[in-house]
Amino acid sequence: MSYDKQQAAREFGRWSENYDQSILQWLLFRPAHQAIIARISAAFGDRPLTILDVGCGTGLFAARLREAMPQAKVWGVDLVAGMLAKGRARWRAHRGSVVPVQGDSERLPFGEGAFDVVTCANSFHHYPHQQRAVEEMRRVLKPGGRLILVDGSRDDPWGWFIYDVCVAGVEGDVLHASNRRVRSLFAHAGFVATEQELHRGLAPFLLSEGVAAPAARTRIRTLAPVGPRPALLARERKGSSTSLTAASFRSPVTDTREPAVAARVL
Repeated sequence: MSYDKQQAAREFGRWSENYDQSILQWLLFRPAHQAIIARISAAFGDRPLTILDVGCGTGLFAARLREAMPQAKVWGVDLVAGMLAKGRARWRAHRGSVVPVQGDSERLPFGEGAFDVVTCANSFHHYPHQQRAVEEMRRVLKPGGRLILVDGSRDDPWGWFIYDVCVAGVEGDVLHASNRRVRSLFAHAGFVATEQELHRGLAPFLLSEGVAAPAARTRIRTLAPVGPRPALLARERKGSSTSLTAASFRSPVTDTREPAVAARVL
């Protein structure tokens, strides 16, 4: 792929000036944020959580996560200093509960098993090495933790036109992964269950939720199975990489240890 991180950084540096006022906030980003928050709430309830938002930009979604889940502590990581700087007032308003960090999705500056939840909303198509990024997200998750990834859905004719024609025409050689490719990326990274939920509309998007495999020493039987929620099972796509679903596992017991950060905290 000719698209690289330097090109992505230049583009987002330009977009930072009006990013929070973009029509995409209304058309795509807000609905995607609401869908992710609903999935986290369904899995964890009101338990205290550590959440990492990858590709956090100006921190709009990180702040929404904290507002919706006041027991959570949220970290946001982004490659582009200009995007993080544009959210300076937001970071100040949430000081102590939302932490911005400059870093690379392919080399996340956190230790293994640091987070209960990792989110990635509407930036994944800008990642040149998508498998590497998903593997990093898996690495920083606790066993049984959740990765919830949202990006544009290009599998039907309208989605193909919006993302592979219109968006690619503006943003360059970005890659909106197909539903099947996302499942494959998750499986190869070590997720034992992946569910996908398609949200239709003018800007259709795909929500993919994966459960991180338990550590090798604990094995899968340490995750207590529960009766799967019918509504989630009904959305499970045929041909999934595994017959297990995210609803089949209890969420991990959370702890209050702070993730170690090996990068600049703004």
